[in-house]
Amino acid sequence: MESAAIIEALSRTVPATGVEAVASGDGMPTLYVGLDRLVDTCRALRDTPELRFAFLSDLFPVDYLPREPRFEIVYLLASLGTAGFGDTPKRLRVKVRVPGTHPTVQSVSSVWPAAGWSEREAYDLFGIHFSDHPDLRRILMPDDWEGYPLRKDYPVQINQPVKTYEPLQVSQEQFVANIEATRDRARSD
Repeated sequence: MESAAIIEALSRTVPATGVEAVASGDGMPTLYVGLDRLVDTCRALRDTPELRFAFLSDLFPVDYLPREPRFEIVYLLASLGTAGFGDTPKRLRVKVRVPGTHPTVQSVSSVWPAAGWSEREAYDLFGIHFSDHPDLRRILMPDDWEGYPLRKDYPVQINQPVKTYEPLQVSQEQFVANIEATRDRARSD
């Protein structure tokens, strides 16, 4: 299915004014969606019977510093082509441009719950905020980490002191006893 056919199917559900088709060298249809129409367009891509892009395989940000809008978020979608999920298998790339001054995007986790983890990664590593995300917090970097390490303007040399954490709150004897008890349970099973 070509980009024009996807836009035509979308236009019956959502206004096509915020959707733009672009040519891609790899043959995958690619659409740019307006920041304000992202969730409505994604919901239409999922729910329109002839499209049924029910599977979000990945989403990831790209930093185009010094260009403005600085960021793009790329959503990779698939229609499985099985009973109830579209007539034929197809893929789609959806992109949204995000300004670098206030990088905020509406979360699509209400459309595809699998987006939650990738949105948290984008927040943690690029500093892109996802409004209405159910649990937006760092997952890879420590909570007190300063900055966003995958941004192009992040300093290469990091001058942060090494962080040490509290030791285990059990004594050495308790630790050994716990290990032995676990081994005893495994032997008896």
